[in-house]
Amino acid sequence: MRKESLSLLEQLIATPSPSGFEQPVQRVLQEAVSDWVDEVRTDLHGNLIAVKNPGAEPRVMLAGHCDQIGFMVQHITDEGFIRFSAIGGIDVTLVPGSRVNIWAEEGPVVGVIGKKPIHLLEPEERKKPEVKINKLWIDIAAEDRDKALERVQIGDAITFDLRMERLSDDLVTAPAFDDKAGAFVVMDVLRILRRRKIDCSLHSVSTVQEELGLRGAQTSAFGIDPLVGIAIDVTHASDYPEADKSKTGEIKLGEGPVIAKGANINPMVLKLLVEAAEGNDIPYQLEAAPRATGTDANVIQITRCGVAAGLISIPNRYMHTQVEVVSLADLENTARLLAETVARIDQTIDFTPR
Repeated sequence: MRKESLSLLEQLIATPSPSGFEQPVQRVLQEAVSDWVDEVRTDLHGNLIAVKNPGAEPRVMLAGHCDQIGFMVQHITDEGFIRFSAIGGIDVTLVPGSRVNIWAEEGPVVGVIGKKPIHLLEPEERKKPEVKINKLWIDIAAEDRDKALERVQIGDAITFDLRMERLSDDLVTAPAFDDKAGAFVVMDVLRILRRRKIDCSLHSVSTVQEELGLRGAQTSAFGIDPLVGIAIDVTHASDYPEADKSKTGEIKLGEGPVIAKGANINPMVLKLLVEAAEGNDIPYQLEAAPRATGTDANVIQITRCGVAAGLISIPNRYMHTQVEVVSLADLENTARLLAETVARIDQTIDFTPR
């Protein structure tokens, strides 16, 4: 991956964006893409929409959600410890012992999520370890509630410690590749196409609040009213011990973007994606999607009177943990595939299923 692109990806990971608190990461993306597009705007929901070739037809929408799972300050005890609630789908069994940042108005506050040590557990507690989020707390070393309130407020967003680290030349690990990887890709497509003429209007959207119910894609797709809408998300890699390939299919890191096939996918969009991959020697994988997907493609497809929808996914190990793992080559090839697909779209293509 080019040095500048890797730097942008690292910056996105390091910038907090729990659902409902995406503005910091949207500012990073807006600055990055401003020289690559004809216009860029933020709608009332918070979606960032970057447009190449505005006014042309047909309109094509690429959507990658920038929001991440996280937590929120719920209550502060008299002793200065912070009780918190979840934002999005948190696996609470992974939470105890985590380092976190509370994103207060004056800047990040470092904390740790505490738990009763195993030495102090009763025998019955050891046999049936049950973790409930309302029984956990964050320690910020505050002397009491008043001292804690000098640093954080009720409703402040919380994330796991945000950093990206390399496991190998190609594989990197971080929280929130779901789906900052997708938000990165939809904007990188604009970089790839910045000097190329296209015969459609491309709207690359960093959507918000996907983790709370695909909300940003619903509002931005309604506003853009695209003919074609392709979501870019992550999908479960199955190349690790205990992965059940009968549920996920065989999906490997480094083997290329994953093209979904099923009810949520317009067959003409699917055909175009496969042709673009094979015509440009871009590796790809196929994924069965027999029902509505849990991605932005779901709501894009049923916007207004219907959109020709597609879904490209980036293989991701350990989704919704602090140690998600993706391949940099997969990110690059996903952006290449989307750029070549967009370059093929013009008014002559009929996306009506047939």
